[in-house]
Amino acid sequence: MSKNHQEWVISEYAGIAGLQLRPCEPASPGPGEVRLRVEAFALNWGDMDLMQGRYSFNFSELPARIGCEAVGIVDAVGEGVEGIEPGARYCTLPYFYDMKGASGTTMLIDAHYLTPAPEGLTAVEAGSIWMQYMTAYFPIAELAAAGPGVNILVTAATSTAGYAALEIGSMKGATMIGTSRYDYNDDYLRAGGASHTYFGLGEGLPEAIKEFTNGVGVHAVFDSVGAGMIAQYSKALAKDAQIFTYGTLDEKLPELPMMDLYQANATFKPYSLFHYVQAADSQDRGTNFVYESLKSGAIRPNVDRVFPMAEYPQAWEYLRAPRKKHGKVMVQVAEEG
Repeated sequence: MSKNHQEWVISEYAGIAGLQLRPCEPASPGPGEVRLRVEAFALNWGDMDLMQGRYSFNFSELPARIGCEAVGIVDAVGEGVEGIEPGARYCTLPYFYDMKGASGTTMLIDAHYLTPAPEGLTAVEAGSIWMQYMTAYFPIAELAAAGPGVNILVTAATSTAGYAALEIGSMKGATMIGTSRYDYNDDYLRAGGASHTYFGLGEGLPEAIKEFTNGVGVHAVFDSVGAGMIAQYSKALAKDAQIFTYGTLDEKLPELPMMDLYQANATFKPYSLFHYVQAADSQDRGTNFVYESLKSGAIRPNVDRVFPMAEYPQAWEYLRAPRKKHGKVMVQVAEEG
């Protein structure tokens, strides 16, 4: 095998302990596929769930690579691929990747899940933006119709997707409420667009929401926590509220507080970005929003720390630890070229 190409794989669903670095060979792209020379790839909380065997899907087989958010240079295209320029830099969009993970020096991907790297960004910056902004865009901008008079609660708002939700909601004129466990994150959340902030594990949250919204409650919730807070904020839902759950940071699936949902005529929606990326029309709406917002300066990449390829496990340890700095954690595979 080549000494020049490597990949990180998991050999068992044991989280970081299951990771192995091994040599690999570049595979030839099949029909509709593109091969990238990977420059950088991102860490996302959903990948950790997958590494522990508690995501919405498991791999077809093990060992398997981790991650679906990368940036690289196209070095081969398969039969039937049109509009993808060899030698150009492209970013991957989030997708149900199964055995085509991003954690290597080379990767194959369906051409449908590639988008040109935005101009004026480094490779690391270009590869850091798609999961967080696309994840937040559809529930905040489209489904919740963020705008004046709309109150939106974002739990674990220092996460990259949570912070993106604050930015997008405030950009649209909504009243954004961000939560965190630690009050030292107040300035960060307000810089992202939070009109109000809450700190803690749920105690006193309904009363705080009622105060923030003049008794109206929240019209939408963007929740990545899981079971930990739903029974609290459900007591402060506005009529016809929507709850978008997209993660379980506390590692427990939520138990629905049905009486509160009845009272508000609320909708509980398990949300997955991947389905919106699969459909060409919604994918285009999401990517167009990101390109236009970058161009206008409304959003910008926020990379906290970059690790070298050899330190992928250490990158995960860093992501999981309490941080006073926030933003994307990236792995740089190759120097800018």
